[in-house]
Amino acid sequence: MALTLYITHPEVVIDPAVPTPRWGLNAIGRRRAETFAARKILPEDTVFYASSEQKALDLAAILASPANGKIHPRSEFDENDRSSTGFLAGEAFEEAVVALFGQPDVSYRGWERAVDAQARIVGAVRRVVDETPATTSLVFCGHGCVGTLLKCHLAGRPIRLEEDQRRMAAPGGGNVLVIDRERWGLVADWMAMEDFAP
Repeated sequence: MALTLYITHPEVVIDPAVPTPRWGLNAIGRRRAETFAARKILPEDTVFYASSEQKALDLAAILASPANGKIHPRSEFDENDRSSTGFLAGEAFEEAVVALFGQPDVSYRGWERAVDAQARIVGAVRRVVDETPATTSLVFCGHGCVGTLLKCHLAGRPIRLEEDQRRMAAPGGGNVLVIDRERWGLVADWMAMEDFAP
């Protein structure tokens, strides 16, 4: 049976001087992605879709290499737009994330609202699923926030902070969701990429 996975980028190089969409994977993140790819659990015909952000593209390139997979970068898979505040660290970032999930229909200091980001990511994934033969495996390489919003939709659960990957699996990212394309639902909740086995 064809796999359909949503995988979040693992650990990144945090550089406040560089816009966050241009951050790439750090050494730990690359090692985790390479270890996952080396397991060769993704079929050769797997098709990869990635956010246009560098960290997601780095992940997709590593995962696609052993399977000679084609990567399709698309901005509609990007993380929720946080450009209004620029880089937030520590408690300031945590406060923003709590607000995002706690009031999904309200913009936190100009951030893209959770409900809007959810509609965007759900629509983007659904379009790809509808266009792809059921026998072709799909991997979406993306981000924790929009991945969680996608998960909430697939599971039929409200947007809540408790659904976030950092509270359920590896806090540094590099987590996997398993999607049932036929019934358009969630097969398996967040798990670290090290724990995923088809």
